[in-house]
Amino acid sequence: MKILTIHGPNLNLLGQREPEIYGRQSLNMIDNEIGRRGERLGIATVCRQSNHEGEIIDWLHQAAENDFTGIILNPAGFTHTSVAIRDAIAAIEIPVIEVHLSNISSRDDFRQKSLTAAVCRGTISGFGAASYLVALETFKILLN
Repeated sequence: MKILTIHGPNLNLLGQREPEIYGRQSLNMIDNEIGRRGERLGIATVCRQSNHEGEIIDWLHQAAENDFTGIILNPAGFTHTSVAIRDAIAAIEIPVIEVHLSNISSRDDFRQKSLTAAVCRGTISGFGAASYLVALETFKILLN
């Protein structure tokens, strides 16, 4: 099993940007946690971050040829705006779990609507960095 984690725009600023909402852990710390949990579960993990919509779409398109069996995606701000990422998810056969650090349902009105959620296998939201770990554990159950 090989899982790709894609972090969307501005997540490179985790730990600095609005820590009262997104937490104090850096993206590197979260990626390390994902890697350690993956090792314990017998799952290979790769983590990537981009502030560029097209790059995220390319990673989604290339996931199958890179032998990924699942994708954990935090589309961040693109959650609410990107029809293109939504269509890229719909176009691939690899299951995608959408994750969010904060509970988007309790945020600003414009953040409460996810364009991408409907084409994902499911959504995990509101548990901080643990949202990624829950997604990884979920893939362990779903793909075995």
